[in-house]
Amino acid sequence: MAKRDLSSIGKLGVLYGGTTAERAVSLDSGVAIIAACQTLGLDVHGIDVQENVIESIKAANIDTALIALHGGIGEDGRLQALLDFMGIAYTGSGIQASVLAMNKLLSKQLWQSVGIATSPFEIIDAKTDFEHVAKLLGNVMVKPAHEGSSIGMAIATNAHELESAFISAAKYDASVFAERLLPGAEYTIAIIDDEVLPPIKLETTHGFYDYDAKYLANDTRYICPCGLPIEVEEQLKKLSHKAFASLGCTGWGRVDVMMDGQGHFNVLEVNTVPGMTSHSLVPMAAKAAGYGFEQLVEKILLTLPRVSI
Repeated sequence: MAKRDLSSIGKLGVLYGGTTAERAVSLDSGVAIIAACQTLGLDVHGIDVQENVIESIKAANIDTALIALHGGIGEDGRLQALLDFMGIAYTGSGIQASVLAMNKLLSKQLWQSVGIATSPFEIIDAKTDFEHVAKLLGNVMVKPAHEGSSIGMAIATNAHELESAFISAAKYDASVFAERLLPGAEYTIAIIDDEVLPPIKLETTHGFYDYDAKYLANDTRYICPCGLPIEVEEQLKKLSHKAFASLGCTGWGRVDVMMDGQGHFNVLEVNTVPGMTSHSLVPMAAKAAGYGFEQLVEKILLTLPRVSI
């Protein structure tokens, strides 16, 4: 479908806030995006999407939407379905891709089926034999299937820790899994309309790149250029684009990847509505590619329209 130029966007609604555990991050993203859109001269209106999502969008009478809702309805396909039904073009992936990417477990199962490397994992629940899983996978990362920003995640090095981590994760999601903890470096790769931006290597003094390391800590290191040989960096970029496309993702997003002990890349997850705060990774990658924040927002808007029905 042909792209729009900015003059055809009309009245733009930035959908942000929400009711999930990522609300604070989404509010920060929305404020930054709204300011950029104002600089671009757009007719922009912020919509803090809470329980009254349908009424709020109807009342705003928008022509297009930039989705800045992290987690929940912003990324799981429900908001995309609503906007499709209302005939409002929006940024980012469509319904099916959003559903797949939001569910880390489904994503990993799909990647396994198409030969995209991802860390070995096991679904866990209250009836799980935690001793067996601990022996099978070794040190693991326990994850709620649908949360973002590392919320509900924890490292477990034995069966007791695994069970405790499961109990904590289950407070956020009915679907929980444990994946083998990879010892290598972690990278994140932003994609905008098939352009793969420079990978960023992440280094933290925390046990892993958790919520505090992402949004609060001042000692997290973001290394770009990432230090990989050119040919290896190209492999990483191609793998990231392949993982992104395999879920049917479009528009823009971010892929998280880690290295295993043998130096092989493993895809962790795809984020269809990444953060756009001062600590966020997509703006960092865009800056490394020569794009300022307003240019980044403009590039995201130029992926419009996105109406699937």
